[in-house]
Amino acid sequence: MSAILRFLLAFTSVFACGDAFPRHPRAASGQQDSGACKVVPGSSGWPSEEIWARFNQSTRGRLLRAIAPGAVCHPGQPTYNADQCAAVAAGWNTYDFHQSNPVSNMWQYISGYPAYIVNVTSAHDVKLSLDFARAHNIRVIVKSSGHDYQGRSQAPGALSIWVHHMQSSKTHPFFQPRGCNFTIEAPAVTVGGGSQLGDLYEELDKINQTVVGGNSKTVSVGGYLTGGGHSILAPRYGLGADQVLEMEVVTPMGDIVVANECQNQDLFWAMRGGGGSTFGVMTSVTLATHPSPQVVGMDMALLTSDLDATYIWDMVGYLLSQYPYLDSKGISGYSVFSTNFTYPGSTLSGVGMAGSWIILDTQDINEMQSIWAPILDHINNTWPNISMTLNPQPYSTFQDWFSAHYDQYSAGYDGWAGSHLLDAESMTRNATAVGQAFNVPIDSYAYLVAGQGTRDAKPRGGSDAVNPSWRRTVAHCANGLQFQPLNHTAKMEALVKVNAITEPLRKLAPGMGAYVNENNPAEPDWQRSFWGENYDRLVGIKRAVDPFDVLWCHPCVGNERWKEVGYELCRVD
Repeated sequence: MSAILRFLLAFTSVFACGDAFPRHPRAASGQQDSGACKVVPGSSGWPSEEIWARFNQSTRGRLLRAIAPGAVCHPGQPTYNADQCAAVAAGWNTYDFHQSNPVSNMWQYISGYPAYIVNVTSAHDVKLSLDFARAHNIRVIVKSSGHDYQGRSQAPGALSIWVHHMQSSKTHPFFQPRGCNFTIEAPAVTVGGGSQLGDLYEELDKINQTVVGGNSKTVSVGGYLTGGGHSILAPRYGLGADQVLEMEVVTPMGDIVVANECQNQDLFWAMRGGGGSTFGVMTSVTLATHPSPQVVGMDMALLTSDLDATYIWDMVGYLLSQYPYLDSKGISGYSVFSTNFTYPGSTLSGVGMAGSWIILDTQDINEMQSIWAPILDHINNTWPNISMTLNPQPYSTFQDWFSAHYDQYSAGYDGWAGSHLLDAESMTRNATAVGQAFNVPIDSYAYLVAGQGTRDAKPRGGSDAVNPSWRRTVAHCANGLQFQPLNHTAKMEALVKVNAITEPLRKLAPGMGAYVNENNPAEPDWQRSFWGENYDRLVGIKRAVDPFDVLWCHPCVGNERWKEVGYELCRVD
C-alpha cells in the first residue's frame, strides 16, 4: 500500500468501543435455529468455561479472552481505566497500536469483536485452533497485523487465529521445493506466516536482496500474497503471488500440508491470489528474492491554485492516457488526483495530481527526466497555468527509496475503499472520459503497479489464481471515503457513495474487474470482479479443502452458503 494512498483516509476517528461480543445475539436476530448457525456466546452449543480451559491448556496457555481495545476509555465498561485510556488514545491512530492488539483492525468496521483469540506461534497451534472450532461449530477468523480494508479479520463471537507472532526468516542461495526432484537455481527466502514486509525488506537489504511487496511496513505476507499483491516492483518482476515457490498451510480440516508445484497443486494455485481466510492458514511461505536495484525516484506535483479550473480534468485525462507509455519505459509509482490538497513535503496546494515515481537500475536522474519530458512539455504548452514541482533523486538501493516513501499515515478511522483495474485500451481510447472518471468529490488514485512484469510473469506451476485481468492491467485505480464511527446509517451511506464514485471507472473498463485487497464488500458481481474466469475453479477447491465452511468471510470465495444475520453466521442454502 502506497504512502500516497494514506491521503485517502488520513483523518482521525473516535476510537471504538463495544462489547467484544454481544451477550445475547440470538435474541437480536431471532432468525434461525441453532443447527443452522455457527454457535456464539450465549447460544446453545457454546462451549462451557471448562471446555475453554481445557482448550487453553492444550495450546500451552495461548488462549486470550477478547477485550475491546477502546473499552478502557468508557466508564460503563468493566475495563474502564483513565490512565490506560490516555495511552490507548495516544496510540489509536498509529499502525503499531492496531497490529500489536490481538483484536483491533487498522481500519474500523466494528460489526463485533471475536470472543477468544489464540496467539499462535506454530502450525500445530493453528491446527489445534481449527480442530476446536470445527468440533464446536464456532466461526473462525484470521488476523495478522489487521491491515485489511475489507474487515475480514474481525467478526463477532468468533475464534480468532492471531498469526502476528509467527515471524521468522531464512534465506536460501537456491531452493528445492519439498517433494520435487529439481532445484530452483535462484535465491529465495522462507518467512513465517505473520511476517511483515517492512521487516523483510530491511533484513534482505543486508544481503543486497529484496522481494516484491507493498509500500506499507505493516502489510503481512499472508493477506498480501493470498490477495495477489500489487507492488511498485511488480512492473519488473510480477505480482507478489507470482513470487511464491512454496507454502506450509494448515487446512480447515486440520491437516498441516506443504503446497507447491509438486504436491497439493490445487491448494498451491488457490492460495496465490484466491483470497485470504478461505482455503487455509498460511504458516510459512518461500518467496523468490531479487537483487536490490538502484533507483531513481521522482516526487512530482502538477497543480493549479484555481480550485474551479475545469481544464484540470482535461490535463488529468491526458496524463493518465500516457501511463501505458510510462509503463513501457520502466516507470512505476503512485499518483493521487484531488480537487484540493497539499502534497506531503510541499508547500504547494491546489487541484491536480501528485505522485511518486521510480525507475530501476540507474542513478542518472536524466533518464527519469527524459522519459517524462514529452509529457510535461505537452502539459506546459497546453495548460500553461499548471505549476510543476519535480524532485528527482537517486537512491543506491530499493530499501533506501522505501525508507523515504513508505506509508506513514494514520490508522484507526472508519472508511471504505473502492477500486478498479484499467488496461491500456481503456486509458487511451478517450482521454476526456478518463479525466472525467477522476473528477469526483473525493481523492482518487492511479498506481502503476502491474504492467509489463505482471503481464509476462511465469508463476511456478504455470499459473496462479489472481484475476486474469491483472495480466492486462496498466493502472490499479482506487478511492475511499470515511464515515462516522459506530454509526450504521453513515456506514451504509458511505458504502453506497464509494461504489457510486467507482462506477465511472467500471464503465471505462467494464471487463477488467478489481483488486480484492483494496475494495469493499458491496463490489458489484464481486465473484467475477475479483477473480474473473478463475472463480469456478476456486469454488471447487474451496469445497474440497473446506467442506464444512470452517473458514468464512465476505467477500470471499465460496461464501454463498452462509449469511451474516445480526451477530450470527447462518446457513442460507
